[in-house]
Amino acid sequence: METSAPAQPTSDRYPRVASPTHTILVLAALAGWAFWHKTSVDQLSTEANPNRVRFYLVIIFFEWLLFLLVVAGVRLSGTPMRIILGDRWHSLRQVLRNIGIAAGFWVVTWVLLWIIGWLLRIAALGRNLQFILPHRGIELTVWIALSVTAGFCEEAIFRGYLQPQLMALTKSAPVGIFLSAATFGASHAYQGFRMVILISLYGAMFGILAYWRGTVRPGMIAHVWNDSLNGVLASLVRH
Repeated sequence: METSAPAQPTSDRYPRVASPTHTILVLAALAGWAFWHKTSVDQLSTEANPNRVRFYLVIIFFEWLLFLLVVAGVRLSGTPMRIILGDRWHSLRQVLRNIGIAAGFWVVTWVLLWIIGWLLRIAALGRNLQFILPHRGIELTVWIALSVTAGFCEEAIFRGYLQPQLMALTKSAPVGIFLSAATFGASHAYQGFRMVILISLYGAMFGILAYWRGTVRPGMIAHVWNDSLNGVLASLVRH
């Protein structure tokens, strides 16, 4: 008589990547980061000649600091870094596959976000934040460095670390994806409530991609490309 295989324990399906105490510390750091971001953007908006380069450099510094905080907790727990960053590429074919997935994902998310943004009527909100985007020269160069940092660090923090950790703590993949996406949106609170909704949905799309592919690498590529393109287009429009 055939017997069915025993069900895989939930704790094995969603193993913790760090201690719950460390996750609380990361969430507290993200809350402080969101508060600083909102305060800095408000101040920047009142300046006749805002120092965007300094603003970008501070963001780069703190994003890498948050990433190192995540790495410290992961290493202390003995979790392999590949859980956070994905397996290394071993061939050009793997690289091209991830780039292709990232490109397809970017097109789909761009269309969906445009539709949702139109429904939420947030185009005017986006125009109100144009002062953050770079002009040409050094601002654009540092912006691209910021985009690379954001793509790598934010995907590692929110989708590589926070999402699987919240899956483990809640014993649910959908809940983990939702909570991670909501945290991602809340960290961009300086853009306003409706933008938080849109960015949370954007984060959920990245979360689904990471869960489906089992790696954050396609998401990193799409994230870097999207942020870089926004800066380049803003610079071209101004000139």
